[in-house]
Formats: sequence, C-alpha cells, structure tokens
Amino acid sequence: MGNATEWYDYGVFTSGAIATAIGTVFFPGEGNAVLKSLALVAVGFIVRPFGGAFFGPLGDKLGRQKVLAITILLMSGCTFLVGCLPTYAGGYSIGIGAPIAILLLRLIQGFSTGGEYGGAATFIAEYAPTKRRGFFGSFLELGTLAGYVLGNIVVLAVTLSLSSDQVESWGWRIPFFVALPLGMVGLYLRSKLEDTPEFRRLEASGNKPAKAPLKEIFTRNWRMVMNLIGIVLLLNIADYMLLTTMPTYFTDTLKINDNTSTFIIIGVEVVQMAIILPLGALSDRIGRKPLLLTAAIGFIVLSWPSIKLMQSGSILWLVIGFLIVAVLLVLMLAVIGSTFPAMFPTRVRYGSFAIGYNISTSLFGGTCGVVVTALIQSTGNKDWPAYYLIAAALIAIIPILKIPETSQVPIEDIDTADSGGKLAGASR
Repeated sequence: MGNATEWYDYGVFTSGAIATAIGTVFFPGEGNAVLKSLALVAVGFIVRPFGGAFFGPLGDKLGRQKVLAITILLMSGCTFLVGCLPTYAGGYSIGIGAPIAILLLRLIQGFSTGGEYGGAATFIAEYAPTKRRGFFGSFLELGTLAGYVLGNIVVLAVTLSLSSDQVESWGWRIPFFVALPLGMVGLYLRSKLEDTPEFRRLEASGNKPAKAPLKEIFTRNWRMVMNLIGIVLLLNIADYMLLTTMPTYFTDTLKINDNTSTFIIIGVEVVQMAIILPLGALSDRIGRKPLLLTAAIGFIVLSWPSIKLMQSGSILWLVIGFLIVAVLLVLMLAVIGSTFPAMFPTRVRYGSFAIGYNISTSLFGGTCGVVVTALIQSTGNKDWPAYYLIAAALIAIIPILKIPETSQVPIEDIDTADSGGKLAGASR
C-alpha cells in the first residue's frame, strides 16, 4: 500500500496532461511546461537520502511498523495538499508563493519517501518464510506497478471527461485528492500490524541498537551499501525511464496523443503485474542473481533495438519495443524486495537499505527524466534513453556478480555478516 501510494503520485505527476498543467499553472514564463514539471519531480529526490538517513536508522532503533506509519501519512498527505494549492495566477492564486509551496511539499514528500521503500522491503522480508521470500518480496513492486497504473487510470478518466481548458483550470487537482483515502487505507492496515518477528527477536535478545546506528552502517557495512548503490543505479534508471520518462517521450518526442500514450503504458504495466509474482516465486527456486544478470545483459543488448522499434512510426512496433524493456525491468523488480534486505544484518537492515537505495535513487533515478529529456532537446538525438540504459547496465553487472546468493539463506543467519560483506550460510 505504501509503495502504491508513492507511485500513484509519480503516475499522476508525470502523465502528459497533468505534467503540462502543473508546469503551466505553478511556474510563470515561457518554456517547456513538461520539463518544468519533471524538474519538480526531480527536486523531491534531492532530500531522499536525508530521509533515508533519518528514518532508516530510526526504524532499526524504534521498529519498522512505527516508522512506516509515519511515512505513509506524510506521503499521502503531501500529495493531497498539492491538489489544494493556490496557483501562480488566476482567481485562486498567491503569485510566487505557489511555486514555493509546491516545492516545499515535494521536499517533505521526498524526505518521507526516503524512509518508505527500505522499511517496506525490510518488513516483508523479515515476515516471509525463507523458501518463499522471493514470492512475498515481489508483492512490494506489485504495489509500485498498481499505484502507477491507478494514477494513470485516474488521469485518463479526468482527461477523457473534461476539456483541456477544464483540466488546466481545475481538473488537474482531482487525481491528487485521491491520494488521501489511498493513504488512509494504508495507514489503517499498518497500524493493525505487529512489528516483524526479526525485530522482536532482536529486542528480546538485547541486541537492539540503543541509538540510531548510523555510524555502524558506514563502518561495518559500507561494501554492501556500495554494491546496493550500483545495482539500484540500473534498477531506477530503468524504472524511472519507463514509468516517468517514457510518457513524455511518447508525447513530446514521438508526437503520440496523450491518451494513446497512457493506454499503451497502462497495458504494458498490466502485463508486468501479471508476471511479477511468478518471477518472484521462480527466484525462490533458481536464485535472485540469474534474474538480475539476465536483466542487465538484456538491457545492454536490447535497449537500442527497442528504442528503434518505438521510433518506427508504428503503434504495434512501439508497443513491442516498450514491452521488451518492460519485461527486462520486471525481472529486476520481482527480486529486489527479497535481495536487498538480505544483504544486511537485522541491526542495521532498515538503515543500510534506506541510505544506499536513496543515495542511488537521488543521483540517478530521480534525475533520469530531466537529464534524458534535456539531452534529447539539446542534441536532437532520440536515442538517448537507450544510451542511458546501456551505460547503467554495464555498471550494474559488477555488483550483481559480487553480491552473495541469498535465496535459501534464513534471514536470521544474515546477522553474522562480517565487515567484508560475506554472509554466513550464503553458500547453502
């Protein structure tokens, strides 16, 4: 539910019609309204590492459940408040206060999101049975896809029901209002859950950190954090390329109608949702690394041909090209919820995951849409999405090969991890 709430926001913010409306009503002057909106999305990523450094170690000290209740409330509340904001000009306006207000909300949301993903993955991994951790972990990214699809469906309903003038005037607010009930459901569910068995075991043993273990993360687990950053580099460049950059790539670069673009993206994401749980279960049998390596090699070999298919001028070939990279992405999405938490011991699991994940996301994922769009506009070369994916995959192969295979390792055995990143029992 938390992941769905987070990605519902991205689905709304990056859809063609809403992105254009946000860029127009909040930011004065001439210029690309979509690029302004994507920049606003990127701004939220600046503070994500700070959110990870705050909420992650706090989750290791106080417990996963308490922190996750706070993060989902902040995320959904900020998205809702965006829909309530006055604009720069017009009848309900506050001038320069409007862009400042939306910027502050994005920063608060980015800060809270920094503590969300690592906590959610940790929570699932610490509850899941060892032999089914891949299956249960894949539900995390099912939430990502479901939230994004829901965001696009709500935007599609708004744009089909209203004229473009109505969308720009007031209709853009509607999708943001939906985030509040979505977050309230998530908050209710989280408030009814006990903390994880692993955290309760740590408490009972007396080994729970007395204070947020930020120093311990960097002194004893830095090698694994660096490996995590390298893998997340590819994961999030691919993720944000497909889910937040491609909608504007289709409409602005390939000149496809907004609604047609949205239908294509929703259809491909439904396919991803259909196969992600079976792929998670497959990783319980064959391991996480084979799926991660297949994805990385696939991005190196197939990214450029896929982009060329999208540029062919045929909707059919565009869908096929988009589907190829979407399937490669879902190979990673299916296993990260079970792979990343198992890289760290319980004492620092939440914090190590949150810090490494959000540093990489902030530097490479959040900036992906702005950088690729700007490169396309400045050079006139439409192939930049492929170049970006290939470079990321070449980097990620190295840490994928270095991390241990943990598909059959009990999560409690990982508490014996040493400073070199080797896991007791990882060869079982």
